[in-house]
Amino acid sequence: MHLDVQRLHNFYYRSAIGRVAQRVVRDQVKTFWPEAKHQSVGGFGFAVPLLRPYLADARRVIGLMPAQQGVMPWPAGMPNVSVLCEETLWPIETGRFDKLVLMHGLETSERPSALLEECWRVLGPGGKALFIVPNRSGLWARSDATPFGYGRPYSMGQLEAQLKAHDFAPQRHTAVLYQPPSTRRFWMKTGRIWEQMGRSVSALVAGGVLMVEVTKASPTPGGSKVENRVLNPLGNLVPTPSAKPARAMVKAEK
Repeated sequence: MHLDVQRLHNFYYRSAIGRVAQRVVRDQVKTFWPEAKHQSVGGFGFAVPLLRPYLADARRVIGLMPAQQGVMPWPAGMPNVSVLCEETLWPIETGRFDKLVLMHGLETSERPSALLEECWRVLGPGGKALFIVPNRSGLWARSDATPFGYGRPYSMGQLEAQLKAHDFAPQRHTAVLYQPPSTRRFWMKTGRIWEQMGRSVSALVAGGVLMVEVTKASPTPGGSKVENRVLNPLGNLVPTPSAKPARAMVKAEK
């Protein structure tokens, strides 16, 4: 179930812990993708806080927000680039995006397989996607005070297995948000220290959020479910041709 867009907006733009989460996750996105010059960049779910660094140089930036969540104009003070869409039917032509970010999209989706198929469709050849989900072993997935406490949390193995099953090739992964999801002064002041320390001893301390970068891979020889539906739209209603031509059958009866 998707969270309401106003609740997401209030968390990331009006709460202290939300601004910290936005900064930490966005800094890691920029580490993976320092620039997107002359490229088309998309975001799904509530990924718009992470897209701002690409507004200046990208050819196009589009923030897709599912109907179950709702939409808000973004960015503030600039021409709007956000659009309301169906969760698994985006108003984007096939192969449009060079880069795609999902945050608060996959773990809250009621149809994750169909959503991943749509992500694969809109990526161009060699396109890259970044999936950001709550870590099932982290503290953030256990707190209802943040959006990462909703939906289905993942382990790294679960997430990568699901992505591979939908023809994505994982390239890099990391975990972020090692500080507890608390607004107490001590945790807020020592947040950067926890982030640095957590990454150096990640085997002992679980980050709150997992991030996996993937590239679009070639589909399996059998084709994906989407391709099969397109190639055989009538399913079992299509008559099966006889194994032998009609004339051959008549001759055999004589």
